[in-house]
Amino acid sequence: MLLKGEKVLVTGHKGFIGQELVRTLEKYDNEVTILEEDQGRRIDIRDWNKIKDLDDFQTIYHLAALTFVPYSFEYPKKTYDVNVGGTLNMLELGRLVDAEQIVTMSSYVYGTPQYLPIDENHPTNPNNPYTHSKLITEELCEAYSRDFGLNCVVFRPFNIYGPGQNENFLIPSIINQLKTGKIELKDPEPKRDFIYLSDVVNALLKVCKLKNSATNIFNIGSGESYSVKEITDKIVELTGKSVKISYTGERRKNEIMNTIADVKRIKKILGWEPLVDINQGLSEILDRTD
Repeated sequence: MLLKGEKVLVTGHKGFIGQELVRTLEKYDNEVTILEEDQGRRIDIRDWNKIKDLDDFQTIYHLAALTFVPYSFEYPKKTYDVNVGGTLNMLELGRLVDAEQIVTMSSYVYGTPQYLPIDENHPTNPNNPYTHSKLITEELCEAYSRDFGLNCVVFRPFNIYGPGQNENFLIPSIINQLKTGKIELKDPEPKRDFIYLSDVVNALLKVCKLKNSATNIFNIGSGESYSVKEITDKIVELTGKSVKISYTGERRKNEIMNTIADVKRIKKILGWEPLVDINQGLSEILDRTD
């Protein structure tokens, strides 16, 4: 059962996940409130005076965040300000309006895996300002649940992909380069658990099953991992094009070589499971790109 017929507030509605979430929420007859632009500018979620008077909703989906890891190294203060400060404002708003639940997205906070697949009990070890900021937001959620009985749901997605993703990410980068007949990437070896956008949104809408005064944390992933080279080869094979592929061999700072999500918990508690496999997901993106 998906969330249906509720009054919902969404932050980050113009983002990669937010746009798809709003479309799906409206499809299921939810009344969606978004943070509209103020005099041509987006409302800053850090500005409490712009947020404190919002009311009349049951569920808050807080997706607004700075998410690009290289940006977080260049601008750590702004990353913490937006991600931590914005989440604190949403939690306080939820407390004041007695929201039934607050749903937010965290990130891959586990660092180098001590074991695979990675469950929610795996030790956390963030290795960049972005993931560290997200771990702090999880701790804030737990504090508001403990102190004020707020029902918080925190999702830890692995590598999300789908139509409309920023070209800085791996899969859109490969597809953009494909058009030139030449693909050049750095390290072919790192493996990631890729999860399709629609599967992520379906998980977000399953929170109607949770009505408790606690913080519930769930991984979202496919339970399989693929290397950069495997993803590149799949995309090229699906297009049937003749492309020159090369790798520089450059490895990123603090690179993690493999991630696989353990999703037993979300399957058991929310009844969610991924429906789109990697070949189907890549095919759908390519179909929309043509």
